[in-house]
Amino acid sequence: MQFDRLRLTGFKSFVEPAELGIAPGLTGVVGPNGCGKSNLLEALRWVMGESRPTAMRGGGMEDVIFAGTDGRAPRPFAEVALHLDNGARTAPAGLGAGDQIEVVRRITRDAGSAYRVDGREVRARDVALLFADAATGAHSPALVRQGQIGELIAARPRARRRVLEEAAGIGGLHQRRHEAELRLRAAEGNLSRLDDVIGALAAQVAALDRQARAAARYREVSATLREAEGALLWRRWRDAADASEAAEGALREALDLAGRAEAGAAARRTARAAAEGALPALREAGAASEAALRRLEAEAEGMEARAAEAARAAEAAEGALAQIAGDEAREAALAGDARESAGRLEAEAAGLEAAEARRADAEAAARGRAEAAAAAQEAAEAEDAAAAGAAAGRVARIEAAARTDEA
Repeated sequence: MQFDRLRLTGFKSFVEPAELGIAPGLTGVVGPNGCGKSNLLEALRWVMGESRPTAMRGGGMEDVIFAGTDGRAPRPFAEVALHLDNGARTAPAGLGAGDQIEVVRRITRDAGSAYRVDGREVRARDVALLFADAATGAHSPALVRQGQIGELIAARPRARRRVLEEAAGIGGLHQRRHEAELRLRAAEGNLSRLDDVIGALAAQVAALDRQARAAARYREVSATLREAEGALLWRRWRDAADASEAAEGALREALDLAGRAEAGAAARRTARAAAEGALPALREAGAASEAALRRLEAEAEGMEARAAEAARAAEAAEGALAQIAGDEAREAALAGDARESAGRLEAEAAGLEAAEARRADAEAAARGRAEAAAAAQEAAEAEDAAAAGAAAGRVARIEAAARTDEA
């Protein structure tokens, strides 16, 4: 598997897209200091999975993005693409099936970096394994930097062994063996914890068994309780329905009684209105009777005065008769006159007594009619009050029955 070309965009000093062709044999880059020769080597190491910012001569991995100059704005991302020749089909399965393989690493500010192989997202470990099978990589001794030859000469046997293994093309095998060892150690750790997990699960199973038995008992008790509650609710509903029917019957009876009471009260109100209508005539008759009585009393007083005058005249006549005894003729005449006057007075007194009797009878009759009307009015008012009290009691019982039914 050979490197074909390297494409850089926004990587360090390569702000514009640039492409480096790597032809078979020897490809060299010549230029003064600071032209970016080291940036090409760092781009190779970066796209092959280098994760140390110090290896990129920066304080952070985002330092590989073009930071801008006085005349140019900084770039938001950096991207390096490495094209590989896979004509020999030496790439691992799943990472490259064609003659060409494109490995791309892209980093964006505040978003981190991502790897793609032939346009498909992959892990950094997959990219490292791909280059390890090709006997190269970000930390490969084949990428010689300044001073590295002296480091190799003075290196320990372990470091030299790494150079030999990479030259022999077994670096990928060591990579896979390392990953397999990591997985085995992880599996051993998982197995060592399995007994603890099994013990904890056994305790949980026992607790769950107890909970399951309690839940079954709870379901049984809940079912029995629901049946009992259902029976109790049905019984309450039945009692409430009976009470409602009884209350409805009582309500109908009370409404009938109330209707009859209202009809009686209406009749009584009609009688009362009739009595009140007849009362003015009775009062007028009483007033007329009282006026007649006063007139008769005045006439009786006049008659009494005249009777007194007549008595005084009789006394005077008797005195005159006693004094004028000598004049018998005149006395006889005077006696005849006196007798005639006494007869008239007696007739007038008899008339006065008859008028007085008629006045007393009229007054008694008027008083009787007034007392009968007052008694009828009082009886009607008492019956109205009794009917109103009975209706109020029935309405109160109806409302109490309705409240009992609602409860």
